[in-house]
Amino acid sequence: MASEQLEEYLESILDIEEMDGIAKTSAIAKCMKVAPASVTEALQTLADKGYVHYQPYKGATLTGLGREMARKVKRRHRLLEVFLNDVLHISQENIHDEACRMEHTLSEETECALCKMLKAPARCPHGSLIEACDRQVESCSACLDENAPDPSGTRDETLIPVTSLAPGQKAKIAFIRGDSSVVQRLTDLGLTMRTEIQFVRKAPLLGPVEIAVRKTRLAIDHAIADHIFVTASGEQAG
Repeated sequence: MASEQLEEYLESILDIEEMDGIAKTSAIAKCMKVAPASVTEALQTLADKGYVHYQPYKGATLTGLGREMARKVKRRHRLLEVFLNDVLHISQENIHDEACRMEHTLSEETECALCKMLKAPARCPHGSLIEACDRQVESCSACLDENAPDPSGTRDETLIPVTSLAPGQKAKIAFIRGDSSVVQRLTDLGLTMRTEIQFVRKAPLLGPVEIAVRKTRLAIDHAIADHIFVTASGEQAG
């Protein structure tokens, strides 16, 4: 399987899994616009490579390795959509397909430069959240500051958006998207690096997000929450 096709499958599985919990063969076939038999063969290959857990007649879920790769591809895709929309002013109906063609050839260096040029956007033109990068930085200031040394290395832990936590789940702030003004704004709310939080709930339709910090509950705007990425403990309140 070509690397481009592999990434397309992982990206499609991620999208379906986030909606339905498991990616069924029929759903993948519809998303990829291929025959179900082709999907079955591809899932067996992906399972052999360690990217998915596959159960015939049931479907597939991503492994940790597969999820990591899928999220990287999705991040590149959404950054490219912002670039095509905001900078090149490509028509809305074409930016998705254009980004699909470009995402597989974008190097890490170019991805980083693109993110810096776009000032670390939080969401793509369609409103989907853009994943945090995997560079060894605590906030975007380390990349956006022209006088700062170029960050080296990648972080070991997996980051997730604070809005992806389950009600009652505990986590620790590990990355803040945005420049120093965003960091200061969150600091004023008591949301600093390595602060332990507990997710309470989020309102529908991008409404406020409620979290508990040091026994105090905070209701923060969804746009602010977009800047917070955490490492989750998996622990939930009883």
